[in-house]
Amino acid sequence: MEPMISPASDVVITGTGVVSPIGIGSEAFASALAAGHSGVRRLPVFDTDEFPVRIGAEVVDFDAKQYVTPRKSLKVMSRSIQLAFAAAQMAVTQSRIAVAGVAHERFGVVFGADWIQVEPDELIDAFRAGVNGEKFDFTKWDEGALGELYPLWMLKYLPNMPACHIAIAHDARGPNNTIVLAEASSLLAMAEGVRVIERGAADVMIVGGTGSRIHPLDWAFRDHVLHSPRYEEPTRVSRPFDLERDGMVYGEGAAAVVFERRQHAEARGAKILARVLGFASAFENCQPGQPFEGTAIRAAIRQSLRAAHIEPGDVGHVNAHGLSTRHHDRAEAAAIRDILGDVPVTALKSYFGNLGAGTGAVEMLGSLVAFESGQVPLTLNYEHPDPECPVNVVHGTPLATNGKAAVVLNHATTGQAVALVLARE
Repeated sequence: MEPMISPASDVVITGTGVVSPIGIGSEAFASALAAGHSGVRRLPVFDTDEFPVRIGAEVVDFDAKQYVTPRKSLKVMSRSIQLAFAAAQMAVTQSRIAVAGVAHERFGVVFGADWIQVEPDELIDAFRAGVNGEKFDFTKWDEGALGELYPLWMLKYLPNMPACHIAIAHDARGPNNTIVLAEASSLLAMAEGVRVIERGAADVMIVGGTGSRIHPLDWAFRDHVLHSPRYEEPTRVSRPFDLERDGMVYGEGAAAVVFERRQHAEARGAKILARVLGFASAFENCQPGQPFEGTAIRAAIRQSLRAAHIEPGDVGHVNAHGLSTRHHDRAEAAAIRDILGDVPVTALKSYFGNLGAGTGAVEMLGSLVAFESGQVPLTLNYEHPDPECPVNVVHGTPLATNGKAAVVLNHATTGQAVALVLARE
């Protein structure tokens, strides 16, 4: 299948926000990357032999009340929605779009989201009301169990709700959409945000993603065999492209950016952080846990360069997916080497693991940090090069760079791949 290709666009980034395991806010996030601080730690509530997952990257010291208004909205916000809302609030504040003003009908939202897991304690009373002896009797659901749920319970867990809450809060009456495609969700949401502006349907878009893989329901329904079996020295477990990698780590987080039509941004005197040059997505047929060939990754990289009107030698660094599994890293590394050669590669899941639908948005901010600081963040725990992953991994210390373009990669284990090309202003 021919990948989706974007034409050359004039879409710029004017604001960022992030809630991550290594920091809340863009400054804290950038500082953690510069210092090489990992957000992976033991999960106290799950640190027992009963759970297959005992480590992860949690967002700590997060108080949603600092960001969510009106406060009553918290009653219908799951944690993933709260993280998204906070990130968007920061991005809008930094962009100063609310101060400068925007036509509300030309202000939209596209967000990537995951299956949002239900908190088990919210179902306890309903479950008890439906128990007949030692079994759950589904015939009792209507007559008793359903009444034990909070009436607006479902609104907390619908994946379209992050985009809805953000739009309501900022009076964004333009196009509103949600992309649910696992780890590819965030970058695909960004691609759609660019498309909306290119179509002339909006001047400003809040785009991003939110997700969490730190939940026992997630582990029950997903193939957690891809998770590393190790739990000692948590900060050293996630090691993308390293010879001794043995699986990914789970995390949670959200990030948002403000996309803006260049003329609109310049007219209001906004600070432009970066440009979106192009993007592409592709698909290959594969099954979770099975060998991943990387044909979709190759197609996405190749076509994103074409869309951006740049050559492989113009790419200053690659912000890789770097899942830290044996075959996914091998396939991604081969795709990067085949098309981009010896380009420097950083893999930020070494800091905070797999954030699900939040992955691409949070990781993309690492490339913006590189543009701003002139240093590509190092990849943590890369100690033993793997001959089967022949890529130039940035490790040991951050890499000084004046590269003007970066390719950000994500792919889902079900075969979807996406590449986004950014450039410094």
